[in-house]
Amino acid sequence: MAQDRTRDRILLALKSKGAMTAQAVAEQFSLSLMGAHKALQSLADEELVRTIDRPEGRGRPRRFFELTGAGHRQFPDRHAAMTAEILKDIDTLYGKDGLDRLVAAREARQRQEYSAIEGMDLEDRARKLTAIRDRDGYMARLEKFDDGALVLIEDHCPICAAAEVCQGYCRSELDLFQLALGANANVERVEHLISGGRRCTYRITPSQTRVAG
Repeated sequence: MAQDRTRDRILLALKSKGAMTAQAVAEQFSLSLMGAHKALQSLADEELVRTIDRPEGRGRPRRFFELTGAGHRQFPDRHAAMTAEILKDIDTLYGKDGLDRLVAAREARQRQEYSAIEGMDLEDRARKLTAIRDRDGYMARLEKFDDGALVLIEDHCPICAAAEVCQGYCRSELDLFQLALGANANVERVEHLISGGRRCTYRITPSQTRVAG
């Protein structure tokens, strides 16, 4: 029973705080480092947790543990299901035009917030966009590669249920990213949760480096 409680508490911590190191898990739950690794490995064996390595400075990357899609589904979201039902009702009553108007209204509100990103260089704008997305529950982070490309990674989608019913939400978000990052940026979605990916990721490059074809 104690082991089950620790398991559930670790899942809850990863859900609420995002990715954590084994050391952070050990400290939060008063476990030995070996005990934390054992608990996390058990969750990985259940495919509820996966590892990611994040570079930090010149040393070796640090290993973090985060929830998989199956791990997120350990936390039923009745609000998400209700949202999906409401969208289906809107589609039934008002058709595609009604859904399009709903997406447009949401996009108009977001445009006001994302417009605050203007006036910075591309990497600064991308980091500001990432911070907004992380605050809104997308578990967002930004990675930079040696070729200068930036990748915005969203490990969670709080509107997933809505997007499955109305994929205009996803189209709208890609348009908003392009608006926020400016005309000198190319934004390409390279992973898509709704299309079978394990998360949503976006590759961001300066427009002048775009390769034709």
